[in-house]
Amino acid sequence: MTAHLEAHAEPSTPADVALRTWVAVVAGSLGAFIALLNHQIVNAAMADIQNALGADPRDGSWITTAYLVGAIVIIPMTGWLSRALSTRLLLIGNGLLFVLFSIACGFAGDLQQMVAARALQGMSGGVMAPMAFTLIITLLPKPRQATGMAVYCLTVTLAPAAGPVLGGWLAELWGWRSMFYVMAAPSAVMVALLWASLEPEPRQLMLLRQADWWGIFTMVLGLSCLQLLLELGEREDWFDSTFIVRLAMIAAPSLALFVWIELRREDPLINLRLLARRNFLAGAIASFLLGAVVFGGLFILPLYLSRVQGYNSAQIGHVVMWTALPQFALLPFIPYLVRKVDPRLLLALGFALFAGSNLMNIALTSDVAGEEFILPSGVRGIGSALVVTPLSMLAIVGIGVADAASASALSSVIRNLGGAIGVACLRNFLINREQLYTHRLSEAVSPFGESTRLRLEQLAQYFVDRGSSDLLARHQAVRTIAESVHHQASILAFSDTFLVMAAILLLALASAPFYRLPPAGLPAKAPR
Repeated sequence: MTAHLEAHAEPSTPADVALRTWVAVVAGSLGAFIALLNHQIVNAAMADIQNALGADPRDGSWITTAYLVGAIVIIPMTGWLSRALSTRLLLIGNGLLFVLFSIACGFAGDLQQMVAARALQGMSGGVMAPMAFTLIITLLPKPRQATGMAVYCLTVTLAPAAGPVLGGWLAELWGWRSMFYVMAAPSAVMVALLWASLEPEPRQLMLLRQADWWGIFTMVLGLSCLQLLLELGEREDWFDSTFIVRLAMIAAPSLALFVWIELRREDPLINLRLLARRNFLAGAIASFLLGAVVFGGLFILPLYLSRVQGYNSAQIGHVVMWTALPQFALLPFIPYLVRKVDPRLLLALGFALFAGSNLMNIALTSDVAGEEFILPSGVRGIGSALVVTPLSMLAIVGIGVADAASASALSSVIRNLGGAIGVACLRNFLINREQLYTHRLSEAVSPFGESTRLRLEQLAQYFVDRGSSDLLARHQAVRTIAESVHHQASILAFSDTFLVMAAILLLALASAPFYRLPPAGLPAKAPR
């Protein structure tokens, strides 16, 4: 450990970074924050949006799905587009488009208009996160990349948690349309900062004519069908649905063909060969598992609080907020820790704390509500802060400027797919465990049992005392027992789901020893 600290300590005279470079990095991270925030922000007011647009609750899910599909199909193309159009033009152009499409969402008059605007908003926002990552790798010298990564990673972990809180607050104060109008203001600030800080670059428009069109076609077709499958699978009863089967039959061969095309091309749309590198592969696996738990946790915890405890959006937001506060507190210290402590140890500690925060939730009872989640949420926030920056730094060891765009795009796709697959699998696991526990508890609650008969009589008398007839009171008593059984089954199922998330994080922790540290003494790149 001492040898590591000496070898990887920051040089005594680190390369200076111009102020405009930091402005560009912060502006890029702001763009990533805004784009990721818009993924979650509509969830808090989904019922209001559906009612206003006259949408059925089943069809209303397209409002979220459209954004995700738009984002995931554009992310792999960011590297190619940044080379063809230049980083400056791509970021500024997409920032302006994001403002336009956000306003269009607010003006939507029916479901079709909203879905179209959300898909276009997702496509423009999908560029932001991978390009923010690219700016850090290409603009900052090695000694300063940890600081840039800490800022970027805070946005990645904070935005999904802040989305429902901010969305619920805005919808309550000014209505659901304000969520989209308000997003236009920070987006405009981001565009102005990028305009002032990024240097003009030569465009390579010939790349548009020489594009890997077959790769683009198979990638867009495969990823969009896969995302639709994951988002709509539960609603359509998975593979019992002909629609889901068709999506799978399109997604699987399309993505297989895309991989085959990309590995054969000398200038691929996205460099999949990066996965042959030890650090990047380990980082991709860990990012996939982390995405599954981060987005899965943001689905499971609010669902528990709303379904079991009856919390509204504002109350849920107050609980989720405790995940973000430790990350804010630790942000100034993360770059120092990454330089002074073996990042593999930080990564392992972060995953262990993150897993521990889920293990703290496996003994749920009817009395476990918001206050009992504050400590686990705080531990989760500390774990997240210690994981994301070291993971990003270790994954890009050996990645040069030429591969920065491919690395950032591939990382974003893998993390998003991890989140989509994680949410789908955890949702399905929760439903199956609820059914299992409901069956087991129902067997234990026999109408022929003495304790059950006594409880039914007590409940029936309770309802009779409040004006119900004897027949109605018996029906109410039976229904109350059934609801109690389902309530207890739900609590047990949520406990098991938190246990599964802890197991996933411990599996990700196992990747820590496989990373190679960067060679000591490498000269820092000069900032552009």
